[in-house]
Amino acid sequence: MTQPIRLIVFYLPQFHPIPENDLWWGKGFTEWTNVTRARPLFKGHYQPHIPADLGFYDLRVPETRAAQATLARQYGIEAFCYWHYWFEGKRLIERPFNEVLQSGEPDFPFCLAWANESWSRRWLGEDKELLMRQTYSEQDDYNHIHWLMNAFADPRYVRVQGRPLFLIYRPRDLPNLQRTAEIFRGECVRRGLPEPFLLGINAHAFNADFQREGLDGTLAFKPELGYLPNFLDDAPKRGKFKRNLKRGILSARLKIYDYEYAQRVMMAQSRLGQDYPCVFVGWDNSPRRGANGIIIVNQTPQTFGAILREVVRRAHDSSIQDKIVFINAWNEWAEGNHLEPDLKNQHGYLEQIPRALNRAESDIAE
Repeated sequence: MTQPIRLIVFYLPQFHPIPENDLWWGKGFTEWTNVTRARPLFKGHYQPHIPADLGFYDLRVPETRAAQATLARQYGIEAFCYWHYWFEGKRLIERPFNEVLQSGEPDFPFCLAWANESWSRRWLGEDKELLMRQTYSEQDDYNHIHWLMNAFADPRYVRVQGRPLFLIYRPRDLPNLQRTAEIFRGECVRRGLPEPFLLGINAHAFNADFQREGLDGTLAFKPELGYLPNFLDDAPKRGKFKRNLKRGILSARLKIYDYEYAQRVMMAQSRLGQDYPCVFVGWDNSPRRGANGIIIVNQTPQTFGAILREVVRRAHDSSIQDKIVFINAWNEWAEGNHLEPDLKNQHGYLEQIPRALNRAESDIAE
């Protein structure tokens, strides 16, 4: 390849207890609480996912964070993109990233993605059964960027064309996206930093072009579950029954989809060559939502590797800056969406990354 592909992986920090989760979910709650109580909902349903190499870790332990970085680097991942939870000045599950920033360890690149949605008891970012509401103000834009600049100034922070990369999960939720972008850029320049490279995530804005709305680009986030039929409908339906019956599953309620089908449907909706691409490892959030979960089946290291190879090849031919490909996710264990080794697949998903990069490079050279 004339320009190497840069792989950035989304990273969930919710693997340590915090007072808010103790209050909302019970003493000692972490993401592992959901993972370990998962049970199969039909024959062949792979649950629970049990971690292998790293075990049921606590992200307050620096040795765990170092081991994660070593593992990611070993398989060709450039950086972690930490989910960043900022609620008009209040941060949640912030300790792991705080310690990464303050300690300088691990010496592994990172960037931040602002998960600017309300927290609800339904785990869907909805305004139902709210636990923590997301709110905005102009003054908070200033407060937020002043805090972010501490991270942007770190030499490990990922840059695109020399500019610190920052992602916004739900850009259209901001009351004035253009104003927020201008404040972020202006304050960075005023403090002697480059303007941030702002990417809007289109998870809740189908076919959005956030360049036209004041940002620097758009990330075609995956999985985009909205393209799946009945994805939010928890009630029994004839269509669900027919789909499930083809898989030998007698259920009119469960929302079950094939991995390759889901990937193709979602990829078909992306603005090829313009958006920053994203590949998801898998999806099964039944550990969080039980029988109301969305379950994607037939995901294997090989099917993931084939999709990643295709996306890398497309990214090489695209117009995107710095040829970045995102992978979702490093450790979304309660969503069945993790590169980290489990007992079933061991390093299988990680091993597909260098293979996909090498094969895509060979494809392009031909």
